[in-house]
Amino acid sequence: MYKVIIVDDENIIVEGLQRVVDWTRYGCRVAATGHDAASGAAAIREHRPDILFTDIKMPNEDGLTMLAGLKSEFPDMMVTVLTGYRDFEYAKRAIDLGVARFLLKPSRMDELEEAVAFMTGQLDRRRALRPQTPETAEETVEESAAANANSFLARKAQGYIREHCAEKLSLQDVADHCYVSQWHLSKLLHKHLDMTFYDLLNGVRVEKAKELLEDPALRISEIAAIVGYADTAHFSRVFKKSEGISANEYRNLHCGGK
Repeated sequence: MYKVIIVDDENIIVEGLQRVVDWTRYGCRVAATGHDAASGAAAIREHRPDILFTDIKMPNEDGLTMLAGLKSEFPDMMVTVLTGYRDFEYAKRAIDLGVARFLLKPSRMDELEEAVAFMTGQLDRRRALRPQTPETAEETVEESAAANANSFLARKAQGYIREHCAEKLSLQDVADHCYVSQWHLSKLLHKHLDMTFYDLLNGVRVEKAKELLEDPALRISEIAAIVGYADTAHFSRVFKKSEGISANEYRNLHCGGK
């Protein structure tokens, strides 16, 4: 049977979906539920569902990033979005990221059943095709959606690192922001940017430091602290490794010796 997970911050929606849909008719069972992005992600990682019904406009959550994270880490999972957010452009972006169906609340029974029928039909088709052509990758819409999700997440991670580079930032912090595991984010950064997390973080900090070096009133130790290094010696090593010269030499060479 196909495993289903339902995630919504409204308990009445979660309970209603479990009751009103005849899951066994479609060869499905509800494996778990969640009421926010964190519990939903935990349930997804534990149960590895085939189908997800989720709201992406939950309080304090970035719905599109959550969706991109889910589709990037679990590209084979079929997703139907249930939301009260009536915005065409938002829906289009969600579909570009790989949503199978985008349903507005309150959803009619026929819409829910059509969504389940469509997703299980797609899953049935995959199962039928894969044993016959194990070595052939499908030229498909799903691949395009996965690529979109991965690209979206890579940009999101870069942006978050730029905004928070002065903080004590970890790979886990960025992964949490992108709704993916540390392992998946690390793999994503390496594949799409050819960089590790710390290479990316240090690169952002060095670029910020180069801007600050133009201010002659700032000492090197102050610049190091501003861009996120508690240890000036560590900053100096990172800067020289990146630029080939020390921060003082860079200031003299590029900032007119100010």
